[in-house]
Amino acid sequence: MLQGKTIVLGVTGGIAAYKAVALASKLVQLGASVHVIMTAAAVRFIAPLSFQAITRQRVIVDTFAEEDPSVITHIDLADRADAVVIAPATADIIAKLALGLADDMLTTTMLAVRSPIVIAPAMNVNMYAHVTVQSHMNTLRARGFHWVEPGEGFLACGYVGKGRMAEPEHIVATLLESLAKRNDLNGIHVLVTAGATIEHLDPVRYITNESSGKMGFAIAEAARDRGARVTMIMGKTEHAPPQGVHIIQVISAEEMFDAAMKHFQDADIIVKAAAVADYRPVIKQSLKIKKNTDPLTIELERTPDILQEIGVRKKAGQVIVGFAAETHDIATYAMSKARSKRCDFVVANDVTIPGAGFGTDTNIVSFYSQDGLIESLPLQTKRDVAEQLITKAHEMFTARNVKGNSDR
Repeated sequence: MLQGKTIVLGVTGGIAAYKAVALASKLVQLGASVHVIMTAAAVRFIAPLSFQAITRQRVIVDTFAEEDPSVITHIDLADRADAVVIAPATADIIAKLALGLADDMLTTTMLAVRSPIVIAPAMNVNMYAHVTVQSHMNTLRARGFHWVEPGEGFLACGYVGKGRMAEPEHIVATLLESLAKRNDLNGIHVLVTAGATIEHLDPVRYITNESSGKMGFAIAEAARDRGARVTMIMGKTEHAPPQGVHIIQVISAEEMFDAAMKHFQDADIIVKAAAVADYRPVIKQSLKIKKNTDPLTIELERTPDILQEIGVRKKAGQVIVGFAAETHDIATYAMSKARSKRCDFVVANDVTIPGAGFGTDTNIVSFYSQDGLIESLPLQTKRDVAEQLITKAHEMFTARNVKGNSDR
């Protein structure tokens, strides 16, 4: 199942390090070439020789132990890795990964890795529940790390609770799942709109909204990481856009409309996550509007409806996903939008609920088709929402195009 795959196994300083030996053995039995990196603390719990005997590969601990002058070891390993597993993952390594520290061989290598990363935490129940640890884990989830939840039971410290490292077979299952998703969108073009648009009143003032672009970015990253070619039309945002996708920067709704009309015909899956202004000033003043004692009246007109026009021009086989940020009657508005805009499904949320509004790293959404509810998702990171959105859209695209091919 892992024949020909290169797996980097990071082992950190926890009592669960002994389980990592069994994990390495399972990976080797499945055909993987396993390269173990141990932290200095891990060596205090288990000898590198144990891993060397099982993997038939040298175990790396020292960042500066460069045995092959033709390569830089941490870069070479990062480039060759089909996946990375860190088990056990202590609170220390989770914090370092979240903050981007690079003070040993494992953390240095991790900054160069571009393949799937699986994390199996192991620590005291109170440490695991600590707000800082949870914050770091959420940061890494948002970056697309795969997690194997720890088990509950008797811990080495004497406590009983959640914190035991998952069993090796569970870690292997998560690894296989992450690898299976790695290229399932290969050959598919995904178009995503993200961020907010700006409609100027004058050279210094404008109408916009609270959209941060984070949801659209997460969708673009999820599609990219699963092998898709991604085009992202991006409006206003204060965050850096994801790398490895084609970025088209726009300002106004008109500019986003023009860009969407130019690129959507070539896309297989279109996800309109941007928060586009519905109205714009009829007249944009060329000079700054000066303050005086009189009331100010601004006449507004409708902006072009991007999703509506995509729905009208929709090609056979395409999948269109819309978003509905609502404050009430979520189901009614979401289904109405799916019908009127010819969406395959609409991702709806109540932006008044904590954790589901603009600018957060989390979301609470439901998927609605034209006929009703497809699925409701609990509070989770926007990256997790993005993964499930992409999976659903891909399922629809595959089913539609397989059927289309069989009908010819």
